[in-house]
Amino acid sequence: MFLQFLPLILVVCSNVCYHIFSKSTSADANPFASLFVTYTVAACITFLFLLFTTQGKGLPHTFSQLNRSSFLLGIAIIGLEFGYLQAYRMGWDISICSLLANITLGIILLLIGILFYREQITKQQLFGVIFCLIGIFFINRK
Repeated sequence: MFLQFLPLILVVCSNVCYHIFSKSTSADANPFASLFVTYTVAACITFLFLLFTTQGKGLPHTFSQLNRSSFLLGIAIIGLEFGYLQAYRMGWDISICSLLANITLGIILLLIGILFYREQITKQQLFGVIFCLIGIFFINRK
């Protein structure tokens, strides 16, 4: 049972670091220079992991199994990273920015799940969405 939560724990811990490091990026640095260094480091580490996990199939075979999602994900990630860098530079609090973005994201993905993936919404999920919307109202209330 605990193993089931390991990926979630990794996501949460990585996300905490991600936001701390994004908020700590120098406001004077060109955001695209920052992203270039970020992705160069990520590409090098990812390539090392790739070399150790191809399981004897070779790189050409491994890359032949990809589809356009990998390329589109790269574009989406740049938007995500640049958006957070700019939000923090504009003065968003680290405690609010991600919270609002993730609540909004969760609601949108719930709707996408229902409309495009035929997922079912439960009463608990519906109440969760309502509470999230109420939370957004109170967070933005001054």
